[in-house]
Amino acid sequence: MANITAANRGIKHKTPFFERIKPGHLLIYALLIFGALVSIVPFFWMVSTSLMTLGETINRQWLPKVPQFDNYIEAWEEAQFNKYFLNSVIITLTTLAGLLFTSVLAAYSFARIKFAGRGLIFTLLLATMMIPESVTMIPNFLMVRGSIFPLPGLPAWKGSWLNQLPALTVPFMANAFSIFLLRQFFAKIPEEYWDAARLDGAGHLRYLIQIVLPMSKAPLLTVVIFSFIGSWNAFLWPLLVTTKPTWRPLMVGLYTFVTEAGPETQLLMAGAVITLIPILILYFLTQKQFTEGIATSGLKG
Repeated sequence: MANITAANRGIKHKTPFFERIKPGHLLIYALLIFGALVSIVPFFWMVSTSLMTLGETINRQWLPKVPQFDNYIEAWEEAQFNKYFLNSVIITLTTLAGLLFTSVLAAYSFARIKFAGRGLIFTLLLATMMIPESVTMIPNFLMVRGSIFPLPGLPAWKGSWLNQLPALTVPFMANAFSIFLLRQFFAKIPEEYWDAARLDGAGHLRYLIQIVLPMSKAPLLTVVIFSFIGSWNAFLWPLLVTTKPTWRPLMVGLYTFVTEAGPETQLLMAGAVITLIPILILYFLTQKQFTEGIATSGLKG
């Protein structure tokens, strides 16, 4: 009996899961579950509807009896998504290249180079994040149209970028949020790295390329994801600066398809899923670096 009692004393009895949950935790779990449902249900309905027949969409079913994958092919062909998709790829990649170039150089300057007025300029830059996009849209449009001053380019453009690639990319090649995000990470890099680089005869550009950027993969990928989503999903600005389908991106093509497809809801949802696929692929490939970039770039509470 003594041995059994001693053995029982060494056993740690685990508290049941439901007894460990506090009342406050139940409220948090309920809010998280509600938020997850609000986010997932519309997406699930969109994907499910894209695989239905027209009759099933009219009857408002939740699941298709037989998935109709031909809806994606029909939507792709009817909406001419091949042209719009290529335009979106070119616009997004061009915008990303310009944005990374300006953001990296500006962020490094604010973080590592001391110059007169650095704090004031950085504060003014952050203040631009508070300005609504609708306020700057008209001035940007007037500049792109060439109403303020003639813009450089081909003779055929006649001093205006309307219906041209620069109108869709140049205004978005500088971003205060991206500069802030990278600057927060660059400022945390220990000064010892800079001292060692200086001993090797490195200047700021070599130090940035060989040391800073390889250490900044997570925030750089975060900037890429945010910028990719913003550029890929752009709708109002491309609709404003393009009157011809030559350079119209995928979202404007989807809008045009919505007006033409009419009541064929299954084709509309198939087109919407097609526009989301590149974003989903990019996120799933980079979700770990994306989370790490947010946690290490000064945005964590």
